Amino acid sequence: MFEVRVHGRGGQGVVTAAEMLSVAAFEEGRHAQAFPSFGSERTGAPVVAFCRIADKEIRLREPIMQPDAVIIQDPTLLHQINVFAGLKPGGYVLLNSRHSFEKLGLAELVKAGQAERFCTLPATELGLKHVGRPIPNVPLLAGFAALSGTIKLESVILAINEKFSGKVAEGNIAAATEAYQLVKASMKELANA
Repeated sequence: MFEVRVHGRGGQGVVTAAEMLSVAAFEEGRHAQAFPSFGSERTGAPVVAFCRIADKEIRLREPIMQPDAVIIQDPTLLHQINVFAGLKPGGYVLLNSRHSFEKLGLAELVKAGQAERFCTLPATELGLKHVGRPIPNVPLLAGFAALSGTIKLESVILAINEKFSGKVAEGNIAAATEAYQLVKASMKELANA
């Protein structure tokens, strides 16, 4: 079973991200489960959502305390809560930022893990560019697909088409495609360094 924890703030599409990740996994014939955990249900408040992906039925229902991957939609949370709590050794981290982990003061975290499993992505900027809204969730899903290989970009696109239609779907697909390519390019650059 592969477990993902998504951190963000109310209004950033955190719950939608977990749901779309589960739909993408389902599109690949896998079992998936997504659910949120709200502290305070107001815009801007910290929100956590969870997604489990497995090849067999999922019976667990509790929050994910030891994730295989963490997706952080809002970098301001880095100084408020421990978004990396319980991250399994060798886990993946995808962070919405145009800055490197080093510039964000997280170099030690990367050194403790496997550098090729850590990536930053300017997801909010991609949302603005392609959808006209500063919502980072869809670009981060595609970035996660590129980083982890857990799901395919095509499955993310199917999930986008299930959730959205018309110009919103087209914009999200463009944002997802660019995010996927950016993460793949970043991984290639790291491998060649």
